[in-house]
Amino acid sequence: MAEKFDHLEEHLEKFVENIRQLGIIVSDFQPSSQAGLNQKLNFIVTGLQDIDKCRQQLHDITVPLEVFEYIDQGRNPQLYTKECLERALAKNEQVKGKIDTMKKFKSLLIQELSKVFPEDMAKYWSIWGEDHPPS
Repeated sequence: MAEKFDHLEEHLEKFVENIRQLGIIVSDFQPSSQAGLNQKLNFIVTGLQDIDKCRQQLHDITVPLEVFEYIDQGRNPQLYTKECLERALAKNEQVKGKIDTMKKFKSLLIQELSKVFPEDMAKYWSIWGEDHPPS
């Protein structure tokens, strides 16, 4: 998989360099540089075709739009991954806390129901296949 990315990266670097050189040619255009301009334009078209061929190899990869927002803001896209992991860990802790709270509530509820409704709770435990509530 990394080879596909390396291939794409190589084509993108060549494309960016050709665009940079095209900008230099255009900014100081002289009629005598028309042949060089045409050649650079052809290189750019070829570069876009090469990039499009790489796209076909990487069609199954999706990039969240937030990553592009990070790039547009001049931020490191790896920060997106870090912040996603931090949010996931925080949410995981929150959900774990809720699960623990619900388990404690269930245990207390069963204890209290067993005190108030012992016969009904005995039926409950017989349905669930247990003799008595878990301790």
